[in-house]
Amino acid sequence: MKQHKKKWYDSKGWALMPLAVFFILYVITFIATGDLYQMPVSVAFMTASIVAILYSKGGKLSNRVSQFCKGAANETIMLMVIIFILAGAFAGTAKAMGAVDATVNMILYLLPQNTILASIFVAGCFISMAMGTSTGTIAALAPIAVGVASQTGIDMPLLLGIVVGGAMFGDNLSFISDTTIVATRTQGCEMQDKFKVNIRIVLPVIFIVLGIYLYQGLQLPPSLYQVKAEDVEWLKVLPYLVVLIAALSGINVILVLAIGVFLSGIVGLCFDGFGVWDWTAAMSSGIVNDMGELIIVSLMAGGMFELIRFNGGIDWLIQKMTKNIRSKRSAEFSIAGLISFTNVCTANNTIALIICGPIAKNISDKFDLDNRKVASLLDTFSCFVQGIIPYGAQLLIAAGLAQVSAIEIVPHLYYPFLIGIAAILSIVFRYPRKYA
Repeated sequence: MKQHKKKWYDSKGWALMPLAVFFILYVITFIATGDLYQMPVSVAFMTASIVAILYSKGGKLSNRVSQFCKGAANETIMLMVIIFILAGAFAGTAKAMGAVDATVNMILYLLPQNTILASIFVAGCFISMAMGTSTGTIAALAPIAVGVASQTGIDMPLLLGIVVGGAMFGDNLSFISDTTIVATRTQGCEMQDKFKVNIRIVLPVIFIVLGIYLYQGLQLPPSLYQVKAEDVEWLKVLPYLVVLIAALSGINVILVLAIGVFLSGIVGLCFDGFGVWDWTAAMSSGIVNDMGELIIVSLMAGGMFELIRFNGGIDWLIQKMTKNIRSKRSAEFSIAGLISFTNVCTANNTIALIICGPIAKNISDKFDLDNRKVASLLDTFSCFVQGIIPYGAQLLIAAGLAQVSAIEIVPHLYYPFLIGIAAILSIVFRYPRKYA
């Protein structure tokens, strides 16, 4: 019996075509216009999603569309959408009733001169550790960063980069972070053990980044800080203070943001001539104008990546990346590359960890790697990639709240880039030695 010869288009690698289309659109845009911003991310994802549906296996068109919808309605995606909606409602209400300006004035009045950049980073680290979510941290701090930028003239993408960096700190290290939970469960180690490895890898980065922000703060003119006590409307600061305290208390991010929406509206109604319909209009504006595209992109990305997974694209990628492992060091590098590339494809570090965790465990067992080190590498590389991709939720929500391009923030992401370098060095030098 004659064996069927495999055609080039039978390779499961072609399941990644929608992702290739997404990137090619930006290459063509740059060649044609010299400006990547001319291609809206929603249009790029719409085009890639159409390609994914048309190219996918699964029989009738209605079946393929159903599979796409299944991915869009993924529990993680829908949870993100809920967070985006509440974040938009909170940001819109707080801005309309004056909470942002009041909070900015308070920060400029209270903080020591030249420490504002470092202080915002530290605030992001504490909040993200308490909340366990980078998106919730960004939703709480990004409006304040926008206000600081508008009143001081400090570069807005720089401030947003600081917020994202602080948010990714907790995403990587918090005990209640989804990524920490998935990384430790898939590798079979305790959270506190993973934390001990993780903090040794990223601690030098924390001091380096704080040093950079303190140095940059010295370059800021003193005139930025000329805010008097009478300029601070202390009561309007209350919603943000409550949100930050609630976040630090470990309350669920959805409840925290809902409290922020309610309290901002009540303060506005009672003390600022803020009507009920002003409140509803502010919430609508925050949801539609600030978060509308982000919500649409998240849904399309979820659907598109589900079709890529369904057609074997993720499995093909994993197989190709793990076939040449020869040593412990190369095994760790393969795990790092595996989680990084999967994260690039899924734009969601939690989903990437769910996909790669079991594969990483198999590699770890085969080469006798320390499961605590592997869990740390998985989490750190996923947060490194998630923190720098311009189509990831973190940069999209920061850019949406500030009305800037996500790509403008990328050069200012010191912390995410440096933890990636630190993780690579930990593999090269087999550090920490205790876990090597």
